[in-house]
Amino acid sequence: MTIVSRALLAAAACLAFVAPSTAADKVTFLTSWFAQAEHGGFYQAKATGLYEKAGLDVTIKMGGPQVNGSQLLLAGETDFLMGYDIQVLKGREQGLPLVTVASSFQFDPQGIMAHDDVADLAALKGKPILISGSSRTTFWPWLRAKYGYTDDQIRAYTFNLQPFFADPTVSQQAYLSSEPFQAQQQGVKAKFFLFADGGYPPYGAAIVTTDKMLAEKPDVVARFVKASLEGWRDYLKNPEPANALIKVDNPKMTDAQIAFAIDKLKQTKALDGGDAATGGIGIMTAARWKQTYDFLVAANLLDPKTEWQKAFTDRFVKDLKIGF
Repeated sequence: MTIVSRALLAAAACLAFVAPSTAADKVTFLTSWFAQAEHGGFYQAKATGLYEKAGLDVTIKMGGPQVNGSQLLLAGETDFLMGYDIQVLKGREQGLPLVTVASSFQFDPQGIMAHDDVADLAALKGKPILISGSSRTTFWPWLRAKYGYTDDQIRAYTFNLQPFFADPTVSQQAYLSSEPFQAQQQGVKAKFFLFADGGYPPYGAAIVTTDKMLAEKPDVVARFVKASLEGWRDYLKNPEPANALIKVDNPKMTDAQIAFAIDKLKQTKALDGGDAATGGIGIMTAARWKQTYDFLVAANLLDPKTEWQKAFTDRFVKDLKIGF
């Protein structure tokens, strides 16, 4: 064997040795619904190469009404999911190793859409309100406790707005950037009341993973969180790259709907308001998590023995200070 041949073989061996360590880590992220502006930061990180720059090969999968995100996460079908404080705390109550590592929004964008003559949430006491079955164990007990609502006000919400359009006495659950847009498109005057304005404590569009992922791949978690939050920062500045991918995944999503949603996220400072104004996008605090725990315990929705401190960690966000 010539000296040149031996050199080539040695170089090939070196390349074979280093290739696995430089390959991008494959990561799957499951959203909470069909692709929309409320997922924009993740799509932005994918579209603009932020994930790739972080050494990640990220696949974004859409959630939906029939998708059990926690089940898929625990089964290893996804590495991260877009989750919710109450979902994670209830999981912890049942001994499930769910943990939140960042929160896209500083509040839950959930609220009630009412007709234009309604003054405030207190005025809906005794009036019919359309809510989904799952809402009975999330925000409804909070509304009962704060505004004196009763269960006989409940009407079934099937994600069809026609009952609201047809009956001026009816109000319904709504998402900050979704149902109000549909009402606007139909020329129906409506008001939206954000629960967070009344003190409803959960975060929104949180990044959830498992204890196992934290233990075995903390560096992957750190890189995914950082790139995703940078994606959110960039999305509100120039959303076009993400929007193109959103419309590929969800062809029914319109430019008008996306623009409406982005405007609402900016108006309410969903990403950079509250603690994020000083702590950066994605920040979470123990005080807020304790508020959600206290609410659930008071409403008999959570065992007081639940170790709520294990439902989240700020180790991946507390020092990032990502802002606009």
